[in-house]
Amino acid sequence: MKQKIKIAIIGGTGKSGKYLVNQLLNQGFQLKILLRNPDNFQLKSSFIEVIKGEVTNFSSIHSLIEDCQAVISTLGLGIPASEPTIFSQSTTNVIKAMNECNVHRYIVTTGLNVDTPFDKKSTKTSFGTDWMKKTFPISTTDKQLEYDILVNSNIDWTLVRLPLIEQTDERNQVNVDLQDCPGDKISATDLAFFLIEQLSSEAFIKKSPFLSNI
Repeated sequence: MKQKIKIAIIGGTGKSGKYLVNQLLNQGFQLKILLRNPDNFQLKSSFIEVIKGEVTNFSSIHSLIEDCQAVISTLGLGIPASEPTIFSQSTTNVIKAMNECNVHRYIVTTGLNVDTPFDKKSTKTSFGTDWMKKTFPISTTDKQLEYDILVNSNIDWTLVRLPLIEQTDERNQVNVDLQDCPGDKISATDLAFFLIEQLSSEAFIKKSPFLSNI
C-alpha cells in the first residue's frame, strides 16, 4: 500500500495511539482522527483532519472512514472510562462503515486475554488471561466478542494482541507469534511501526498475532 494514502484513526490520543499518529505523520501519511473532545487535541498538522464524535455513533464512524483507504484502531477504555462494551460497538460500526465506503483494511489492537482456536498459551499467558476475565469480566468478554465479529466479517482485518504497553521512544527486538505471548511488554514505538507495516503486508490478514519485546 502506497504512502500518502489517508488512514482513519481511532484511539489516536491514547497511550499507544499518540505514538502511532506521530509515526504515521513522520512517514508521510494523511490522517483522519476521531476525537470526543477536539478542543483538547494539541497536535496541529495539515496532514490531519479531525472528526468530532464517538465510536458508538455510526454516523461519526462513517464520517471518519469516508475517503480513507484503511482504518487503524488503538481504542482503549480512556479517561474517564467508556462503557466496557465499547470495543464490540466500535468494531461493529467500523465494519458497517467500511462496507458502505468500500474500505477493506482494518488493523486493531487488543489485550493478550483474547482467545483464538489457534492458541497454545503458556502457563503465564493463561494466568494473565484468567486474571483479566475475573477482574474485568465485562470488558474482557466484550473484547472476545470483538474477535468473533471480526472473524465473521468480510473485511481484511488484523487483531494485534498486546501485553503491557511501555510509553517510550526506544525500539527493541520484537517477537510476533500467533500462538502465545512470550514477552511481558511492548514499546509503544515498536507497536506503531508494526501497525504501519501491516498497511502494506498481507502476512497477518484475518489473523491475531501476539506482539511483544524480547
